[in-house]
Amino acid sequence: MPSEQEATVRCVHGGPAAATSPAGEPPGAARAPAAESVFRAPYSALTWGIVLSVGLVAFESMGVATVLPDIAERLGGLHAYGWGLSALMLANLIGTVAAGRDADRHGPARPLAVGLVVFAVGCALAGAAPDWPVFLAGRFLQGLGVGAVMALAYAAISLAYPQHLRARMFALVAGGWTVPSLVGPTLAALISDHVSWRGVFVLLLPLIAVAAVLALPQLRRLDRADGTESAPADAPSTRWWATPVARSVLLAAGTGVLLAGLQLHRLALLIPLVVAGGVAGVLALRTVTPPGTLTVRRGVPTGVVLRFLLCGAYFGSEAFLPLGLVRLRDLSASQAGLGLSAGAITWVLGAAWQGRADGRWSGRSRAVPIAAGFAVLLVGIVVMALGVLVDAVPALVAVAGWAIGGAGMGVAFNAATTDAMEQAPADRQGEASGAMQLAQTLAVAVLSGLGGAAVSLASAYGSTVTVALTVTFTLTAALAAAGVLAAHRIRLARP
Repeated sequence: MPSEQEATVRCVHGGPAAATSPAGEPPGAARAPAAESVFRAPYSALTWGIVLSVGLVAFESMGVATVLPDIAERLGGLHAYGWGLSALMLANLIGTVAAGRDADRHGPARPLAVGLVVFAVGCALAGAAPDWPVFLAGRFLQGLGVGAVMALAYAAISLAYPQHLRARMFALVAGGWTVPSLVGPTLAALISDHVSWRGVFVLLLPLIAVAAVLALPQLRRLDRADGTESAPADAPSTRWWATPVARSVLLAAGTGVLLAGLQLHRLALLIPLVVAGGVAGVLALRTVTPPGTLTVRRGVPTGVVLRFLLCGAYFGSEAFLPLGLVRLRDLSASQAGLGLSAGAITWVLGAAWQGRADGRWSGRSRAVPIAAGFAVLLVGIVVMALGVLVDAVPALVAVAGWAIGGAGMGVAFNAATTDAMEQAPADRQGEASGAMQLAQTLAVAVLSGLGGAAVSLASAYGSTVTVALTVTFTLTAALAAAGVLAAHRIRLARP
């Protein structure tokens, strides 16, 4: 990933990844692009395996969140309820980095297999947990697996599919996440109410096995035929505590400290913890992201930054949309949920449109669709905020606004992911994919924490939810605006 000039040459003129077709045929023997489909051989099994893996992660994330209050009450964990979510998220950071680095050394099959096994063990442990600490241990293992699955999904697409099919696969991954997110909460609630909350975890185990059977055989063909490892990204003399995986642990710890600080009301404690966690996180990010990420260097580093801005703007706004509609506009929870569903549906539609239209941008910068997607997301945030915060505006305007925002998210997310992965060298696909997934997880954690802190502090110091949400939506709108300005840096400048 750091060798950006090499990445540019590879994606423009062809290179190691372009020397043969994904099926191992010479370029001249490859089928015409028009005859190829992600749902036809030799890609069909891998396509369904990737989509199913991502769908399982989405169901677990959204479904468990729905029944988590009941689980916490039954296992005596209400006093530490927030860690039921944080344990998954913090472990996600570690799993993302570890799997991405291992994929670059050994190929994607082994780390994905390990990730699915760890995810399955975490589901089994959480489903059988007799008390809250054991449940949290299961959630931590699930997080390690979730990080591996999501990081390797993007790497596998870039390695296994020809360039003209990648954008369509990224759009399918968006659908594989979004559709289970829509049905997952209802299905999990039904299982919990009529069977047991443990069934939410047990249900996933056979499906994880199916995903492995579909995806792993094709991915094993991408492993190094001679059985050797690629050169490690880190110098042999690097101490263990300075390796990316060790730094990912530091990043998770720093993020945990930051989130714990944001839950406090006393500024004398909140500020030092947030500063300490933030400093630790920034120091760790220098190792676990591509060089130049913190300075928005052109190419792949900008792709990582754009992922952070997109997810911070979208999920940071979405997390507080139901709160605003219920608390400020007196809508029911089901009516407030319309906004989330509208955004999810239009995200899939936006990604699908971008995937079909991507051929016109292949091999050159996708800055235009990325900037346009950010701009549409910005408009959606503004319209949504007006529907939530201004009494003179009908509340359902917020739902329409979030439908607009979802469309922009789908276009920008798909275009930025495709362009960044296209520029990553073949032997750094895992690192690039892991870095972007890490940026997404970190953005969701930090923006949700900041918004939650704004609401909590407003209540503690006699302010209102309106003020807190105004601050939150202003911050997320600023992130979307920053994305519009940064989009032009997605690709290296031509000499």
